[in-house]
Amino acid sequence: MLKDQDRIFTNLYGMHDRSLKGAMKRGHWNGTAEIIKRGRDTIIEQVKASGLRGRGGAGFPTGLKWSFMPKQSDGRPSYLVVNADESEPGTCKDREIMRHDPHTLIEGCLIASFAMGANTCYIYIRGEYIREREALQAAIDECYDAGLLGKNAAKSGWDFDLYLHHGAGAYICGEETALLESLEGKKGMPRMKPPFPAGSGLYGCPTTVNNVESIAVVPTILRRGPDWFASFGRPNNTGTKLFGISGHVMKPCVVEEAMSIPLKELLDRHCGGVRGGWDNIKAVIPGGSSVPLLTKEQCDDAIMDFDWLREQRSGLGTAAVIVMDKSTDVIKAIWRLSKFYKHESCGQCTPCREGTGWMMRVMDRLVRGEAEIEEIDMLLSVTKQVEGHTICALGDAAAWPIQGLIRAFRDEIEDRIKARRTGRISAVAAE
Repeated sequence: MLKDQDRIFTNLYGMHDRSLKGAMKRGHWNGTAEIIKRGRDTIIEQVKASGLRGRGGAGFPTGLKWSFMPKQSDGRPSYLVVNADESEPGTCKDREIMRHDPHTLIEGCLIASFAMGANTCYIYIRGEYIREREALQAAIDECYDAGLLGKNAAKSGWDFDLYLHHGAGAYICGEETALLESLEGKKGMPRMKPPFPAGSGLYGCPTTVNNVESIAVVPTILRRGPDWFASFGRPNNTGTKLFGISGHVMKPCVVEEAMSIPLKELLDRHCGGVRGGWDNIKAVIPGGSSVPLLTKEQCDDAIMDFDWLREQRSGLGTAAVIVMDKSTDVIKAIWRLSKFYKHESCGQCTPCREGTGWMMRVMDRLVRGEAEIEEIDMLLSVTKQVEGHTICALGDAAAWPIQGLIRAFRDEIEDRIKARRTGRISAVAAE
């Protein structure tokens, strides 16, 4: 179990003072100038050594991503863009950082931007996050007043400006290149890669896009040392992580825990267990709505980290754990997700624009049991034609939950279709 002294986010629940004074009392902004004086290469090497992997879903090594930025400028400025567009259904972790512990993020922005040679950083915040934007903006204003941002930020010799940009509530703008398009004032539609943002990103300049949590943990890693961070979790899955647990647990919560914690321990310790006991689990989505669900058998052994979940053909994603007990109509739950992805597709790629609507309509009939049994395989083959054939990962995100459902609960879908045919309406979902 993660001890209190090892927690990075010490005000996750807003119990303490979130102002600059309160943050400093808890150890933030302590020796920031000294950290920056270590130099760009040292900071990047230490972030690499800590084993930090991106906390936004893909789990790409953060230090490696930073190292793609040009060492010498060719005359273009470099940018850091923080992705605070937390729109993945079930995910609510970055929100807690921004409204209760915003100085972890702001200090992280300064250090990370310096490490990449960026004098400017933009935080792109989700459209629905009104109060979070206010809290974050107030914290940024405090930092400017205290000389921690602006010219010679935190007396480090580095000039640094931080801007907060409010999105308009589009899920697609959480995809890094669509986010950059939106930030430039254009329609939020993903760009083709290459060029990757590190070569040509915001305004055609070298850019790195990182998740809020990935940036907010950096100052603490550099203060306490990469070995301390790497001591949690399994190799290649190190550090502490925010888990957001919702659904059929006794106490839904957001909690910071060590990586690689068993799922059962996570739910029992922090959520008071599953509603109706552990054996009442039907399925668990371990990482936000775009990853395939786990069955009860998989949950028994589940370890919450990138590699174990990938071996199970699922993923850690944003670590938004959605628990479903046996009262859940799991077909209807996945139909609801397919409806969401159909609504949020930007329509740029044909497989996604046409496929998401098609998959939703078939799911609609499966919920009511009005389909033919052959359509289950047809639906599966369509998900395979969408997956991997689009510019961004929204096509995959729409396909995976349905693939997971068919893998795990095919018999339930078939039973519903048969029940409809024979008129045994009790087995059919509530309308």
